[in-house]
This record gives sequence, structure tokens and C-alpha cells, in this order.
Amino acid sequence: MKKSIYIFSNGELKRKDNSLIFITKENKSYIPIEKTSEIYVFGELNINSKLLNFLSQKNIIMHFYNYYGFYSGSYYPKEKQVSGFLLIKQVEHYLNTQKRVEIASELITSASYNIYRNLRYYNERNKNLIEEIKKIESLRKEIKKQTSINSLMGIEGNIREHYYSSWKKIINYEFTKRVKRPPDNIVNTLISFINSLIYTTTLSEIYRTYLNPTISYLHEPGERRFSLSLDLSEIFKPILVDRMIFSLLNKKIISEKDFSKELNNLYLKKSGMKKILQKYDERLKETIYHKTLKKKVSYRYLIRLEAYKLVKHLLGEKVYEGFKLWW
Repeated sequence: MKKSIYIFSNGELKRKDNSLIFITKENKSYIPIEKTSEIYVFGELNINSKLLNFLSQKNIIMHFYNYYGFYSGSYYPKEKQVSGFLLIKQVEHYLNTQKRVEIASELITSASYNIYRNLRYYNERNKNLIEEIKKIESLRKEIKKQTSINSLMGIEGNIREHYYSSWKKIINYEFTKRVKRPPDNIVNTLISFINSLIYTTTLSEIYRTYLNPTISYLHEPGERRFSLSLDLSEIFKPILVDRMIFSLLNKKIISEKDFSKELNNLYLKKSGMKKILQKYDERLKETIYHKTLKKKVSYRYLIRLEAYKLVKHLLGEKVYEGFKLWW
């Protein structure tokens, strides 16, 4: 099974025969390329064009994070899976307002359902979330009535507002408001960091399909961003990000000592990042029984299946239905 490689130390990454070699002042370590799915870089790294050419040949994406753990960007090799016909269909569905709204609506429908399931799960554990559940159920009924992206985004924002306001009942930290740039407390810092992980994981899975990652439907396409990964990530954030944050905090896997404060802003230390990445990797490898495929699949593969479902919709083979928790 291929795995993600995480680089924290400053050093140089080079090609060595059919492997990668990571060189620091202290030692050298070899990375078998055939067992690598993607590389995450959290330290300062020296690379050259020979290495990038090699990564392109092996279809490996590199994701870069800055000193504070914020996502900087990705090295995205030339696409091997290319379909001009599908690209035209992607653009057609973006330019046609009705078709775009249909896809965006389904993305929000499935994402909000997974949010609802999170609240229901914790309500059954005596967290008293009835009021929040009712508000989100009411908002969900309005989704399919919308005819514009702006109105859909408005409903999505209201759902998230009620959802985040419920977190103080789920975790042992005061949290009611999402603050992004930069995050101002432990919970916002965790959301920002783990959200960036799901975005990059989704980008890696999109790369293995014929989809163009810059053409999206819920989020507005823009320069220098892979907005389709933002679209598909919305579905999996409640499952892979939010549940993980609840577990990290409630089980005290992450604590104040894993953060540093600078100018009233809170940042993850490397110790915290490493704990999170270990749990995130474990979560992606977990499997569930897929009702349609009639076999067990990992959470990571579920993301790729979501991209495949979108392909079928764009080609007119099957109407897109977003992934919803069924267990």
C-alpha cells in the first residue's frame, strides 16, 4: 500500500536511482518511490529540476506548508489522465447556471447531512443538541429550492454557523466562531490545519482521475487555486476533519503544550502536527463496507469514488449524488 511521506526537518531531497534520498546535517534517509503516494513538506527543502522531473514521471504530488503550518501550495505534475471531452463537459456545467446549481446544491445537501449526522451522534451521547439539529434540519429543507450559487452559499454559511455554535457542547473548549486568517484559538488552529490536509488529499485523488481540479461548482474558480478540491472536501470535512478534532481534544491527544502563541495568534508546534498527521493517516486508511461495490474501501478511496461519480454526472451517465453517512 502506498503512503504519504511527511518531511519536517530542513534539508535536501534528491533522486537516487529509483528512490528518493532526504539529506540533513545529521543523516540520510531513503524513500522508496514506488511506495509513495504524495509528499508533504513542512520544513525548508532544497530541490532541483531533476527531482521534479522524476516526481512527474511517478505521478507524485508535493504539498508545501510554511513555518506556521499553513498550506502554501502544491507541485502538481503534468496530468497523465487527460480528456478534452470531459474538460468541455466540466466547463459546460460551470457556464450553465442551472447545471452548476444542481451540482453545488447536491454538494451542500450531502455535506450538511454529514454535519447533521455528527450532531445526532453526539446528541445520543447526552450532549443536548436538539435545538441545533432542528435549526440545521430547517435550513437543509431550503437547499433544493435555491436557484443561485450566492443563495446556496448563504444557506451553507448559516448551517455552519449553527454547527460551530454547537461545538462548545461537544468539546471541552469554548468555541462559537470560525476565525481563519490567522486562527485565534486552539479549535480554529486545528480546523485550519486539518482542513488543509483534506484539501490536499482530495487534490491528490482528483489528480488520479480525468477531472480538471481548477473548474469547480460550489466554490468560485480562481487563479492559483485548485477549487474543485474545495468542493469535494466539503462532503468529507464533517467525517474526517470535525470528528477527528472532537477526538483529539476530548481524549486529550492534543493540548495547549502543542501550540505556540505569537502576536495573539496561535500556531501548531511540530509536536502537534506530527500527532495530527499520525491520526489523520490512520483515519484515511480505515475501511468501511461499501454498499454498492459490496466490498471494503478506505476513506481515502471514498474521496476518489466521489470524483468518479462527478465524472459520470458530467458525462450524462448517472445523476450525481453526494456521499452521505449510512451507518
